Amino acid sequence: MTKKNTVTTLKQMKSEGEKIACLTSYDASFAKLQDEAGVDLLLVGDSLGMVLQGSDTTLNVTIADMIYHTRLVSSVTHRAIVVSDMPFMSYSTPAQALGNAARLVSEAGAQVVKLEGGEELSETIKLMAQHGIPVCGHLGLTPQSIHKIGGYRVQAKSNEAADKLKQDAKALQQAGAVCLVLECVPSAVATDVTQSLDIPVIGIGAGLDCDGQVLVVYDMLGLTEKQPRFSKNYLIGKDSIAEAIKTYVDDVKNKSFPSSAHAYD
Repeated sequence: MTKKNTVTTLKQMKSEGEKIACLTSYDASFAKLQDEAGVDLLLVGDSLGMVLQGSDTTLNVTIADMIYHTRLVSSVTHRAIVVSDMPFMSYSTPAQALGNAARLVSEAGAQVVKLEGGEELSETIKLMAQHGIPVCGHLGLTPQSIHKIGGYRVQAKSNEAADKLKQDAKALQQAGAVCLVLECVPSAVATDVTQSLDIPVIGIGAGLDCDGQVLVVYDMLGLTEKQPRFSKNYLIGKDSIAEAIKTYVDDVKNKSFPSSAHAYD
């Protein structure tokens, strides 16, 4: 019988220096391929608003959308840990967050829920941890705040912004977060954060030194119109989607992805 990954598995991988290979997943067909190819973590991302629903942002995604797609993914996943995004304005208060997170776990089969934001979420994360719901943090480029931060751009470039990100990361861990996603931050900042935390840090556009890597599956298959700098089209030269996904997993594990071309200074 296949052993299911848990938050304990991820922490053990960090401690042993094994890279964590992650991809977004939105439906049963892709989830089955990804799980069988050895992806360690499947993120049911609110990025579905852009890659599935055709919007310019993630802001239109609802909790009902996330429950539906998470249920599709979790129903066929036997090994990978399933993490589900909490969409825009679904966790504006601790009580609201707890109720919506409980639905993602009980109705949709998520093992972990992911929130965007820093130290201001400490009370929310503590409440969910007290009720047995594991939380993944998300710092750096936070797509739900895209209007506030002024576009999809690299974050934490100044010393002040980098110090704030590091402070937020430690606060999230202290509040009870079990892992952290760092998106579009300079590699040196991501390295400092990864080394300073006990919990696993998953990077996307955050350099090689994070404990793991995540990409949007549509990006790594070359299906999106504009390929982000931090991504790579793994379908080129491959005979199947399954082969492309397996190569991505191998490249993350052997530390050949990401290269410096996929990172920011």
